Amino acid sequence: MRKSTRLKKLQKQMTTAESYEQWQLLAVEHDELSGARRWRQVDQSTQYDYAQIRLRLDRLRSLRARHDYQGLLFTLNEGIHGNMGGMGRSSLYRKANFGTKGLIEQYIEEVDDALRYLAELPADQLDVQDKLDFFYRANICFGRSALMLSGGGVLGFYHLGVVKTLLDRGLLPRVISGSSAGSLVAGVVGTHTEKQLEHFYEPANVHFEAEREASMFSRMFFGANPQIDVGDLERLIARMIPDMTFQEAYEKTGRQISITVSSAEPHQRSRLLNAITSPNVYVRSAVMASCAVPGVFPPVMLMAKNVHGESQPYLPTRRWVDGSIADDLPAKRLSRLYSTNHYIVSMVNPIVTPFIDTEEERSALTRSLTGFGVGVGREVLNLYRDMVQNKGDSWPRFNMAMNTVHALIDQDYSGDVNIVPNFRWYNPAKLISHLSENDLVQLMLEGERTAYPQVETIRLCTQISRTMEELLHRFESGDLRPDADQYHRPRASRRRPSPTRSDRQALREHRVESDNVKKPATRKKPAPKKTTSKAQSSKRSQATKKKAPKNKAPKSEAA
Repeated sequence: MRKSTRLKKLQKQMTTAESYEQWQLLAVEHDELSGARRWRQVDQSTQYDYAQIRLRLDRLRSLRARHDYQGLLFTLNEGIHGNMGGMGRSSLYRKANFGTKGLIEQYIEEVDDALRYLAELPADQLDVQDKLDFFYRANICFGRSALMLSGGGVLGFYHLGVVKTLLDRGLLPRVISGSSAGSLVAGVVGTHTEKQLEHFYEPANVHFEAEREASMFSRMFFGANPQIDVGDLERLIARMIPDMTFQEAYEKTGRQISITVSSAEPHQRSRLLNAITSPNVYVRSAVMASCAVPGVFPPVMLMAKNVHGESQPYLPTRRWVDGSIADDLPAKRLSRLYSTNHYIVSMVNPIVTPFIDTEEERSALTRSLTGFGVGVGREVLNLYRDMVQNKGDSWPRFNMAMNTVHALIDQDYSGDVNIVPNFRWYNPAKLISHLSENDLVQLMLEGERTAYPQVETIRLCTQISRTMEELLHRFESGDLRPDADQYHRPRASRRRPSPTRSDRQALREHRVESDNVKKPATRKKPAPKKTTSKAQSSKRSQATKKKAPKNKAPKSEAA
């Protein structure tokens, strides 16, 4: 069999692989036959500074072998960067089907081992305060990864397959955003534990849910009563997402989900709802607003839980619609809130997918001309929109349409890792049409399979950040947690999110244990009683009664 024929056959088998393990075996065989494996073994390349990476790798190995802890700490501190020597360049992860340059993989593994080595050193060899200062600062400098789920109507089932693949490989980021159909998947992932999600992905449950969704979509878009549309969407969201706020969802799962909603008014900006910006808003309400496609569903008013545990309107004078219109992929806002700088995008928006170049199929000239054309189009639309806004009172609907078109065009729809379905040109009319149970299941399988080629890239690009997250969690509530009198909390720790419910419980148990250890200390002699008048004693008794409820809360919490 000819080499080219064999490569095409392997490529076809990879696109229809039944599991990631099967895909990996086929990818390794393809790399062996195509020569990509040999490319991985050679350090030299014009795409990154291989000499600098080799020098740093040898230095880290030497310092660890000589047990030079301070030198290792200094070297890591000056080189904690996700794109050191250009090793984060996307083209380096596209040459081979599985993995990248062996030198880059060795360097990432060495940094990972060095971080764990320093974290587990005893206090007499490396001061606890020095370790905490380094890890908190390095966590901010290196950054974190985020998964962004785009809008796409009923194609949102594709996101479920992507999430399943990342979850099975232990690579699902803690920071997840979603808009429109992506918000529904983000809401499901952010309100269910990993154990619950495993049950959700069982084949029998997948087919059962797909059957219910297929019949629901049929009723929504072919029913005689237009009110059925909203009711069916509300029941779908209520069935898949528990009734909880963003803060409650974070405390349950530890995942930091964010949902984008667009304003129904022209002078109001879109919002990113999460446990930081809107902790008391109900996740269901946010998902309902983000799925409210203009012209299909009416604008939605957000709901939040007040201090009495009751539901009440949130910004009652405002209404919100489909989040993908204004900010489909809110990378800048996530960066500001969560220190994210690496983005994994699951893109099913049919308006965008034909123009995303995931395999560098187009030439440099074509990509440059495309970027130039988009830039010119944006500027022309900016000028035209400003002219139309002057006639806003006369042409309100046209003005709103122009704002919507401008918001759709003036967005960046790609990330560092783009997971895009194999079908690029999808009929937009099918987004609001009847899909069978088999269609929805196939969408989910498509999401799983198209995520396979990106798994190793995601693992390599996020390995250091995941290790630092794990170590910081161990410092805060795990086996590496130091005594409170041995350190002061670094200023950089303020960028960390508040602890979850399980974290606070572990910290309370640790305090109770430490209090029990400190109890046998010598008791102080009681101070001599002072003689007081009857008026003074009555005032003191009244003050004590007023302060009693305040002193009662910490005791019950510690218990």
